[in-house]
This record gives sequence, C-alpha cells and structure tokens, in this order.
Amino acid sequence: MSEDKIEEIGKIKLDLTHYSGEDLYCDGETEDEILEIAKDYAAVEYPRIIEERQKWEVLYHLSPLRENIVEWLPINRSMKVLEVGSGCGAITGALSRRAGEVTCVELSKKRSMINAYRHMEADNVTIHVGNFQDVEPDLPKDYDYICLIGVFEYAQAYIGSETESPYDDFLRIIKKHLKAGGHIAIAIENKFGLKYWAGCREDHLGTYFTGIEDYPEGGVVRTFTKEGLLSIARRCGFKEAQMYYPYPDYKFMTSLYSDKRLPRCGELSNNKCNFPQDRIQLFDEKRVFDTILKEGQFPLFSNSYMLLLGPSLSEEYVKYSNDRKEEFQIKTLQRGTGFGKIIEKHPLCKRAETHIETTAKAYEKLSERYHGSRIAVNESKLDRTAEGVPYITIKYLDGRTLEEILDERLAKNDLDGFHKLFDEYLKRISWGEEKPIADYDLIFENILISQGSNDCDLKGSKKGKNDIDSYLNEESWHVIDCEWIFDRAIETREIAFRAVYCYLLEDEKRNTLNPDLIFDKLGIGPAEAEQYRREEMKFQKYVTGKRLSMSEILEIVGQPVYTLTDFCEGLRNKTYDDRIQIYEDTGKGFNEEQSFFPEEDGEQILRGEEGLVELSVRIPKGRSAVRIDPGSHACVIFVKRISWNGVEVPVKGKQIQMNGFRIGEDVYAFPTDDPNITLSLWNMPSGEENHLEAVMEVTRMSEESVKRLQKRGLFN
Repeated sequence: MSEDKIEEIGKIKLDLTHYSGEDLYCDGETEDEILEIAKDYAAVEYPRIIEERQKWEVLYHLSPLRENIVEWLPINRSMKVLEVGSGCGAITGALSRRAGEVTCVELSKKRSMINAYRHMEADNVTIHVGNFQDVEPDLPKDYDYICLIGVFEYAQAYIGSETESPYDDFLRIIKKHLKAGGHIAIAIENKFGLKYWAGCREDHLGTYFTGIEDYPEGGVVRTFTKEGLLSIARRCGFKEAQMYYPYPDYKFMTSLYSDKRLPRCGELSNNKCNFPQDRIQLFDEKRVFDTILKEGQFPLFSNSYMLLLGPSLSEEYVKYSNDRKEEFQIKTLQRGTGFGKIIEKHPLCKRAETHIETTAKAYEKLSERYHGSRIAVNESKLDRTAEGVPYITIKYLDGRTLEEILDERLAKNDLDGFHKLFDEYLKRISWGEEKPIADYDLIFENILISQGSNDCDLKGSKKGKNDIDSYLNEESWHVIDCEWIFDRAIETREIAFRAVYCYLLEDEKRNTLNPDLIFDKLGIGPAEAEQYRREEMKFQKYVTGKRLSMSEILEIVGQPVYTLTDFCEGLRNKTYDDRIQIYEDTGKGFNEEQSFFPEEDGEQILRGEEGLVELSVRIPKGRSAVRIDPGSHACVIFVKRISWNGVEVPVKGKQIQMNGFRIGEDVYAFPTDDPNITLSLWNMPSGEENHLEAVMEVTRMSEESVKRLQKRGLFN
C-alpha cells in the first residue's frame, strides 16, 4: 500500500491503490445531494432531512433502519469484518461500532466519500476503492465476518462474465478470506418472494415477474430461492448454514425470523413494497402470508433471505423498535441456549438504557399488582453486559397469544366464543385496578396462554373438551411485554378500549366484529371513545417523538399502487380523474357553472415527469377567490409555487387555504376524492385580466393509505 495512494477523511482511510480514476457507476445528482448531506450534517439529523427531502434515494441510503440487517450479529471488538460493496455506508456504521477492524471494498469513489464523511469518527475503517477483482488479492485471509449485503446478486459483475458459474466462483473467492470458524452473511432478495407474485416489480430491473420467470431477458443480476442459495453454498464446500428471514425485507428490516422461530399468523402485516417504483396489487399479501404460514411454506415465499454460512448462532428471532425517539429505541431477541430459550431486550443507543432499567422495575411493580390473580407477569430480571450496558432477560413461554385465539374465533364465526374470551380478559386484567400501577399496552398480542397445563394439546386446546373452556379455565394467562407501564391507576375499560381499537385497526378482516357491542359492554359512549382515540394518538407521539414514523414516511415516499380492478376497468388509461378544474368565486361561492377545465395543450397545463404539473391560466376581474382542484382522487401535493400576476403567494400564508393537511415543507396530503387549493384574492392587485400560475408535484394516494390516515385520526 503506497502512502500517496491513501486519502483520509476524518479518521477514515480511503485506499486508492486500485482506483482507476473514474467512477464507472454513479447515480449523478442523487449522489451529489447525499454527499452534500454527509458533509454538512451529523447522523442524528438524518431523520429530519429524510422527512424534509422526501426522496426515496435519501431515505434508502441514510435511514438508520438499514443497519438492522447486521446490527444483531454477535460481532465484538476482537473481530475483523470485511464488507464487500459498501456503497454509501448504510451498514458500515453498525459494523464499525461493533468490530475491532472493518475493511470495505467499493468500486465508486464518490460513494466511498459519502461513507467516509458520515462515519468520519470511526478510526477502525479502511475503504478500498476499486474493482473487487483488483482489490481482492491484497485482502487478508482471517476475517471473522464477511458481509455481502445486497451484493451476491451482482456476482457476475464483480468477477466478470467469462465464467460459467459466477456465483459459485464468487463465493469460493470470498471463502478464501474467511478464518476458521468465521461467518459469511449474505442478504439478498428471494426470486420467489411473495411481493413479486403480488405485483411488485423486480427490485433490480424494475420489470414485472422477471425473477419468477427466471430472468428470460438475461443480464448480470440474479436472485435465488432458499434451495438455490443453499445449493450454491453446498457446492462451495460449506457444511454449516443457517437461513434467516428478514421482514418485510432486508433493506428496512424490522423483524428477523429463522427456522427455529417462524412468523405466526397475523404477524406479517407490513407489506408495503412500492417505494422506489409503482406496482400492481394482485391480492392481499397479509392474508396470503397467513395461508402460507398455515401450510408451512413461509421459507419458500419470504421476500428476502439472510444466509449465514458458518457455525450456528444462538439468535433465533430479532425484533427492532428503532422507529421511535432515541430514548425508546430497543431490540427484542430470542435465543436458544443449552437450558432452553430466553428472551432479551437490549437498548439500541445510550439514551435508551434508562428505558430498559425503568421497564425492568415496572415488571416487578406489575407482578406485585397481579400477585394472587389469574394473570401472571412473565418472569424477568435486569442483567448487564461486560461493558455495563443494561438489558432484560425474560423467561420464554410456549403458547398462543390471545390475539391468535380471538382471530380463530372470528374465522369460525364464533362470536359467542369471542365475547366469552373478551369477558375473561376483562375480568383478569381488572385485578388491582385501583392500584397506582397500570400496563397501558395490555393488547391481545401481549397476553399469552401457555401450553402444557390443563392437559392442552399442541394447539392450545384442552384434550377432549371444548377449546374455549380450555382457555377460560387456564389458571395463568401471562403478560409477556411490560414495556409501557405507568405509575398511575388507569381504568380497565380504557385499557380494554385500546386493545380493541388496535386489534381492529391492524386487520380489515376483523371488521366483522361489531365494536359497538364491546364499547356498550365497557360503558363507553361516543364522547369517551373519541377521548380515548385522542389519548392513543398522544401516546403514539410520546413514543415516536416529533419525527414521523417510518410508516408515515413511506406513505409520502411510496409510489402509486394499482389494484387488479383498476387495470381491468382501464382506470390507468383514463384521464378524467386527473383533470384540473378551476372554480371562480364571483360572490356566490364556488359552483360548477362558474368553473372550467384548462386545456391540456402545453400552454395552460404542462405535465412533466413524477407528477409535475405546471398551470398557467387567465382569470377575469371581479373574482374574490379562485380554487384549484388538481384531480378527483386522493393525493399528496408538493406545492412548488403559486403566483398571481407574477407575484408569488406564500403557501403557508393567509391567502391560501387547503382541505388537506401539512406533512412536510410545502407538502400536503389530501385523503379525499375532492382535493382543492383555494386562493383568496382579497387585497391582491387585480386587472382586467389576471394571470394565475401554479407549479405542483401531484402523487396519487392509494385507497389503503387513505384508510390508514383516517383511522389514525389525521384527517376528518
């Protein structure tokens, strides 16, 4: 390594020994923008910038959730890590915080600079800039972990197209740099991922069903099924392998499953996959996932894989809760040990350590409240790592959640059984209601009815008895999550209302349940119900803070979703609901008679890419207000400019009113089929003929997005 080939950005070293002097792969202005962000802003500011910029590329490269795919790996300071294809550093930070030494290989210098600027305080990272084939001979052969995150599918591009088996050859080359007992981590899309069957475009090519059809057009990108990946690993001499299943995919993973802890019915409800490009929606993925789970076929249809080559790890399941403000960011881990399974809760940052300690104390207090009752708080204790970081160890229990059992009752149309279980839930959680300690999060999925006692079979049903009686007679129902406990008394009916509210909100198939019957049973009228809904919104903001949640960000960034019905009816080819209509108020209010549709001739309306609309119309004198209706569909609008007679009108000023709500800087959501923007002309200069101009980006909002916003109370 020549000293004159080394550049330093902060404490990061860029090794340019094998850099050709030209970036052969570049996203142009997008990377320039991200480089500017990395230079000018600290990582703690990225969530705010993501909200403000509202661009898929900014979200994709800078979201802290990208790190989840490797954060759970048991890497420590004694280990060396190789990251191939490090890009803009989406996971480099997580690796540098855990490992003693991190070596990155990246073809693009600009991307390497972005990586270096965003992690410039890391003194254990070296980035080799250049073609992998040129860099590889210089790499040592003693890495504990080698990470191929979103890389293996490009193996042919990494090692050239002259070989007949590029994926096998690439893995064999990588294997040479692994120490004995080390691990190779491969995160990759599943070519049979359910999202592709449901109508998502192939991630790399942007085409429909390409992977399912085995890439008929050729190209250098390939993804694989589980068996396809394992076959490559076996051919390359790997005898030990574990398959993990990142959900919803490896890019923005929130949960990680394994063959020892597969998803349960109802868990796979976050199936939005239309962020970088639009999609068709051929079926309800949550319902199909539930069917797949019942049939035992989830490994075949998981959207992504994380293949870990090397000795087995104890980690069986991970759930991330880092879509929150910092002091509440934690992960939940399930491990398999020689003494059975355990659950752990760990802080994801320094500020969250207090939350872990508080939660541990809350377990004890809640246990005291329910002592002697027929509901038990799962056994737990506070531990500390060798570095003194607190974490909670929780006893693992087999069983079924109350949510699963209630869903089963609804599926069988057994409303009587449903209400019996709900009544039993009320009876048990109300014990000690007057005491100044309450679990606000006693939702149905946090109540587990354990197996084994009362002679229950593996499905939780009492052998030879009515299964409902088995659940009702079970001596102990267990509270399995005590994260949101408050030192005050909370009425049972408020806790139960929230449980029902969350239950109905998470799955439309539960709408067969009439909530009014339950609310009547709880003695909750419309006014109280509305108050409880407001309390729930306040609680959600308490957890997430001032930042938008990831689901809210994805609602903004996501591209249109077209249903099969849309296509069958030719909706995508119709333009009438995209027509802009202008209403003029002559003193009688807005009405159809005093409205017109500007001509789509390039003079009055000019349409560009990504929903850009430029409006330029003439308005006669004598109007008190003008209303712009940008279409007859729900949408999100970025208002770039509105001007009257050449003078720009402030979007947030008193002259402009909208029937949507603000979700970003000059960005508004309109969850209605009649979106409109009204410009008041009082005190504005007016001539015989006036010039109204508007420049907007209009993005259609799906029906599902509208329903979610309405249910969250964000629009009425």
